[in-house]
Amino acid sequence: MAIAASQALRGWLALLVVYVVWGSTFTGIQVAVRAMPPLLMAGTRYLLAGVVLYLVAGRSGRWRWRRLSWPELYSSAAVGLLLLLGANGLLSWSEQKVPSGLAALIIATVPLWMAVLGLAGRHSIGPGQLGWLGVMVGLAGVGVLASPTTAGHMAPVYTAVLLAAALFWASGSLYARRAPLPDNIFIASAVEMSVGGLGLVVAGLASGESTQVQWTHMVGGPLIAFAWLVLGGSLLGYTCYAYALKVLPTSTVATYAYVNPVVALVLGFFILGQGLTRGSALAAALITAGVVLMVSGPHLARRRRLRARVPSADIG
Repeated sequence: MAIAASQALRGWLALLVVYVVWGSTFTGIQVAVRAMPPLLMAGTRYLLAGVVLYLVAGRSGRWRWRRLSWPELYSSAAVGLLLLLGANGLLSWSEQKVPSGLAALIIATVPLWMAVLGLAGRHSIGPGQLGWLGVMVGLAGVGVLASPTTAGHMAPVYTAVLLAAALFWASGSLYARRAPLPDNIFIASAVEMSVGGLGLVVAGLASGESTQVQWTHMVGGPLIAFAWLVLGGSLLGYTCYAYALKVLPTSTVATYAYVNPVVALVLGFFILGQGLTRGSALAAALITAGVVLMVSGPHLARRRRLRARVPSADIG
């Protein structure tokens, strides 16, 4: 009992880190892609983080490396490709043109896609009526953001790419819940970041990004942003996310999705000078409300089911 409580506490502390740190990475990506092409930037970021995690954690004490089984290696690689090559690669590409706060709002639909994909039912009792209402409200927010009649709307191609990124992230997160990953969270994270980072680098080289690196601009803001993405976003944030996903319910971990956009919007305003139009503010309210309803739905549905199982006492 005490061990479970301690695990839950550490899981919540890890989730708090994800709340703040990952919210800042949207701003970091937008600054970093000014000097580095998106796929090579993201790939180098995760490869560096994977190597550092190996050097720091893989050779010391209780976290010493061991030979991974093929299922563990395959599962870790699959999670890394879904989350990093698929989701983060598309996000980084989009942030060349899309303001970081708006990109964060679209990525905030991850819990909604977990329900739409129908995969969340394998790990919970389902979203319930309130959760499905949240799906519709959240998707209405996406529609407002993408509508040509909305001032400052997002181009359809970027909306589609960011929604695909959210789908990749939802799929990878749900798969990670049931995949035979290594028990050592640091080993799992190192493999995921290394494989995902390598995939991003290969994709970047294949698309001709090697000629787009602006080395003379890799000073000041872009360099600081890139260092933060490696140390904060990848090493600290990704490892905390993997740990929280392992010890907390998926619906609880999904709450990061409506905290990150708030952090991203605030930092985008103060650091990048980005503002919100009325349309994007309405979209932000709808998406946030939808995610809150989506995350709350399973808890309320679980309570109703538990109440239905408890026989009423006849005091007559």
